[in-house]
Parts: sequence; structure tokens; C-alpha cells
Amino acid sequence: MTAFKQGRYSGYLRHISYFIDLSIINGLALLYFFKMVNALEFTIIISTSWIVLSIYSKFYEVYRYSREITIASLILKQWFLFTLLMFAFSGFNFELNIEPRTIFNYSLSVFLLIGLFKFTLYYLLQKYRTVFGGNYRITAIIGKNKQTIALENFFNKNPEYGYMHKRTFNIKDKEVFNLDACFRFMINESIDEIYCSISELSNTQMHKIIDFADNNLKTLKFLPDNKDIYSKKLKYEYYDYIPILSLRDIPLEDSVNQFVKRSFDIIFSSLVIIFVLSWLTPLIAILIKLESKGSVFFKQSRNGFNYKEFDCYKFRSMMPNKDAHLYQATRGDQRVTKVGKFIRKTSIDELPQFFNVLFGDMSVVGPRPHMVSHTNMYAKKIDKFMVRHFVKPGITGLAQISGFRGEVETDKDIIGRVKYDIFYIESWSLLLDLKIILKTFIDTLKGDDKAY
Repeated sequence: MTAFKQGRYSGYLRHISYFIDLSIINGLALLYFFKMVNALEFTIIISTSWIVLSIYSKFYEVYRYSREITIASLILKQWFLFTLLMFAFSGFNFELNIEPRTIFNYSLSVFLLIGLFKFTLYYLLQKYRTVFGGNYRITAIIGKNKQTIALENFFNKNPEYGYMHKRTFNIKDKEVFNLDACFRFMINESIDEIYCSISELSNTQMHKIIDFADNNLKTLKFLPDNKDIYSKKLKYEYYDYIPILSLRDIPLEDSVNQFVKRSFDIIFSSLVIIFVLSWLTPLIAILIKLESKGSVFFKQSRNGFNYKEFDCYKFRSMMPNKDAHLYQATRGDQRVTKVGKFIRKTSIDELPQFFNVLFGDMSVVGPRPHMVSHTNMYAKKIDKFMVRHFVKPGITGLAQISGFRGEVETDKDIIGRVKYDIFYIESWSLLLDLKIILKTFIDTLKGDDKAY
């Protein structure tokens, strides 16, 4: 099996930035400027408003290739919006008699400190990449022309941006260039990001590169020209003055969305564990033990986020057997116990996976994880199957509520599942998660023909 990429972007830096910025905002206000305000009320209102403003202004969307002028413009834009916010707060709380001069001095102090921190972090990361060679991405370019040479020079002459360029492939050199050899090189050299010149690629070559990137968890980006590049959700970025297109924009790669989804997962799973599993687990355990010997819980290895294996938990619904890790349950499966039929039909057997959600291996909503043996098989034969591992697997998912639940009887079933999973990954929103959860609950009450 191919060794899939495990390194990811340092998205956690945004979480640190949020924490430090909010500490500066609330600390200066409560310690020096607005001592008479209600501390809890101010903290909740201003912190929430700051996060909303930041999402709107894209204040934390600073990448390794961002320039100082971009950061400065973000700071000025955020300062202006935040100052207006503080005047609005003062207007709604006129009884505090906050003077305009105090608000201006406060917002200016806040942004001097935040700006100092933001630029300090920016330059420290650049120094870290240049001196220690850390926090870098390994790149390869397919196609050789003026634009790709400019991009190669950008990578090589700007080590502070954290790119380690390995090779530029010349497509025009027909005697040397071979796409399969190119793919082998990228796997052997653990390439993280692939950059392609669209103008030099045929449609067939482009399809092969897209499939390779999807199936091997490589980030694929294009240098644009006038050639049509399918009906994909493309994202523009600029490296210095060089325009770059990203093929797949995944909402859950954004740290704010990660925080929102993870917070929802923790709250939702905690509520289920406290109010449902706390009393249901002993009852199910007694029923399972009365019918058959063996453990109450069934543990099975599954592939999760970025192809990492984890132990997935269920209530045991079968007689203990050596084939449990190799074969899915089928209709009329003799291994399933009487209690097992009931808990599988009602999806109660899946409830222990809320512990997986709480531990961070799974999410409430996401692509359903498969047995390791099945994942290895599908990764080889089903196109784009590996795209599912760009996000955490879920207890339920869009594919499950769209008729692709349970046993995979034909390749058509898994192909349909992958199609819906990719749509979910590219279109994620908290509202979509809530819709899937509600539909799952309704389907459970109605009964699903594929729940066996």
C-alpha cells in the first residue's frame, strides 16, 4: 500500500493567534480602560464580535506566502472595524459615559500590540524556516515555461516562505518526460504540493494528475491560463505576483471552521454520553451478556483523518468470530445475535462511537470509516476514494442519508458513497451537519431497510 502523506499545515497557529489577540483585547479593556464595565458581559460580547469581524475581514488568513503589505492592510481594516464596534458598544451602554478619546486610545493600544505580535510571529516563522529548515512544504512543478520558472525562482530564492522545491518536469522534452515516472518521484520524495502549468497539459494528462493527487493525498495547484479546467471550485492565491489556482478548496482546512466543528462535536458527544449512554450502556451490557459470552464492546481498526488508523468502538452485535475484522455483516448474517439484530436495526450499536468523537478520532458527521482491509482494497480500485480522508470520519454522513448505508454489495454502492462524501467535504457547513443529523434521527425512527 502506498505510504500516504501525514504532514499537514500548521493551522494551530491561528488558534494561538486568536487566544493572544482576545487576551490583549479583554486584558487592556478590563485592566486599564473600562474598569467599570461588567467583565463577563464585556468579554462575551467583544470576543464574539471580534471573531465575527475576523471572519468577515479574513484577518487571520495570513499564509506563508503572504507579504508584509497584505498583513498591514488587514491590520488597518480590522482596526477601523473594531473602532466602530467599540463606539457601538459605548452607544448601547451610554450610562457608562465612555469618552470617544478613551475608545480611540484603547483601540489604538490594542492594535499596536496585536500588530506587533502578528509581525513578530510572521518574522519568527520566516527565521525558523530559513535557519532551521522547519515548517516547510516539499514542492514539484509539472511544466517548464516563463511562469513555472518564475515560480521555481520564488521557491528557491525565498526560503523564508517555507518551500523546499525538488524538481521541475519539462513536459516538452518528450524523450525524457514520463508521467508515471513523475508520480513515482513524487511518492519517493514525499512531495506535499504539486504545481501544474495548465497550458502544457493535455486533458488526459490533467485527468491522470488530478487522480494521482486525489488518491495519494497530495495538494494540487495550477498556474492558470486561458485553458478550460473543468467545473471545479477553484481558489485564487498569489505567491508574490504569481497567480495560483487550487483545485479543491476544503472548508474544514480553515482553522475557524475546524474550531466550530470540533466545539460542536465535543458539546454534542458529551450530551449523548451524559444523558443517553450513562444509563443505556448498563442495560445493553446486561442484554448482550445474557445472550452470549464475550465483551460488551467491539473494537475494530479503521482508517480516519489523513489515513491514520484508530480503534472504532461499537456495542458487540455478533457472536465472537475470527472473521469480524474481514467481512461486513450481510442480510441474514448468522453471526448476528438476537440482541444484535435489534441494536443494529435501531443503530444503537453505533452509539459508543461518541467516545471516538470526544477523543478526537471521529466527528459526529463525516464520511463513514471502513474496515482497514476494505479501505486498502477500495483505495486501489475506486477512483478518488482517498479524498474521503481529508477530513475526520463520522458516525453519520451525507452518503448514509442518501441511500448508501450499510453493506457494499456492488462497486456502484461505494462509488455513490464516495461521490456524496466528496460533495460533503467540498461543501461543509455547520448547517449541513445539523441537517444530516436531523435526517439521520428521522431515518432511525422510520427504520432503514439497509440497517441489518
